[in-house]
Amino acid sequence: MSAAADVDRRPSNVVIIRPAQGIRRLRLGELWPNRELFAFLVWRDLKVRYAQTALGATWTVFQPLALMGVYTYAFTQLARFSSAGVPYPLFALSGLVLWIFISRAVVQGSLSLLTEIPIVKKTSAPRLLIPLASITAMLVDFAISVALFFIFAGIYGRAPGARALAIFPILLVMLTLTYGLALLLSALNVRYRDVAQILPFVIQLWFFLSPVAYSLRTPGLSLLTLVQAINPLVGLTEAVRWALIGAPAPHGLLAIAVVESLALLALGLFQFSRVERTIADEV
Repeated sequence: MSAAADVDRRPSNVVIIRPAQGIRRLRLGELWPNRELFAFLVWRDLKVRYAQTALGATWTVFQPLALMGVYTYAFTQLARFSSAGVPYPLFALSGLVLWIFISRAVVQGSLSLLTEIPIVKKTSAPRLLIPLASITAMLVDFAISVALFFIFAGIYGRAPGARALAIFPILLVMLTLTYGLALLLSALNVRYRDVAQILPFVIQLWFFLSPVAYSLRTPGLSLLTLVQAINPLVGLTEAVRWALIGAPAPHGLLAIAVVESLALLALGLFQFSRVERTIADEV
């Protein structure tokens, strides 16, 4: 009997498995069916973070308070910084609300694949869930920081108005930015462990290049502002301050930050799709 006849007589329910190509490797359609695993990862990250600590979630409040106190002394007593009529503690805290979330989310997201080796090697769940769960867990810290800001705003008699609701769409841009960076860095960290070593230094430089503790010297459209706009945190920080303390509008810097965040997300998905198939062999 010929080989062609053997092929024709194969059972009709035979499934031929071939490796996926391109973006299909990410298995985006499997994210929703694995939502219970996602919720478990988020809950476990929150639980482990404060396990065996005497103060628990109080540590989330301590960092912005400590940084706010240091910057208030340094910029008002030493540098004589002017915050345009806004009490400097509120000015600094409005920037720290954004910075603490993004810096923590990027660091935790970049390490997520290496800290979840059992899930990577022993389950078939889409690996995209792992960095996403790490970032989502940081939303609790963000909510606590925002609540702390509102408390201080009430103390200073400068409670935000309806404009504060703009923080929700701004948060969506922040999530896009951090998820793109987490995908990119976590994929690189699997192959090059140097990423985990250099990232704290890069994060520190990123802080000083972003107007978290200071304001832009040239608000509006100028050459210096366009150079600063390369950093997406410039537009995002100015947008948060516009929403929370009534600072000047970002003047297009937010639009640039949105484009940069979407570009980083696309780059992160592309890089993640390249290494996703071999992650279990390389971690």
